[in-house]
Amino acid sequence: MLPLHSLGERIVVLGPSNAGKSTLAVALSKKLGFPAIHLDQLKHLPNTDWQQRPDAEFTALHDAAILEEQWVMDGNYSRLMPQRFARATGAILLSSNHWLRLGRYFKRTLINRSDRAGHLEGAQDSIKWEMIHWVAVRTRDSSLKYAQAIRQSGLPAVECGTAAALNQLYRTWDLPTLR
Repeated sequence: MLPLHSLGERIVVLGPSNAGKSTLAVALSKKLGFPAIHLDQLKHLPNTDWQQRPDAEFTALHDAAILEEQWVMDGNYSRLMPQRFARATGAILLSSNHWLRLGRYFKRTLINRSDRAGHLEGAQDSIKWEMIHWVAVRTRDSSLKYAQAIRQSGLPAVECGTAAALNQLYRTWDLPTLR
């Protein structure tokens, strides 16, 4: 595993929904002193049930955020990856079993913890069939696509393919646990 400092000052965290990207971004932010930027918060309007912003507005927010000198940015949004990778100095890919990720979705939605990493301000979370399908079916193999994008970027990268590997990453890098 690469040492944390080898990822530089602008780190992208990719992976399927509910893999732990936002939690890791906050832990890295606390450890490194860089701001955590959650792309879901830029993509969606606060005080809604995850209503999306217009694409042009989201793109403008994304492009402004990547111009900062230091950040840990979690989220995928493949359409915007080229410009994000052009500014990034390192990448982390998380993946885990889709059943584990589905369980995390239910837990975070039913408990509705507004203090969880990456939570949308004022959001009124609710169980959505579209999201269940997204987690259980549509993003089941998305880690392969993200791994290929990271390889093509040439960025120094770390991959955590299981929950156990992610836990080991926290221990190795001495990251604060937020879970």
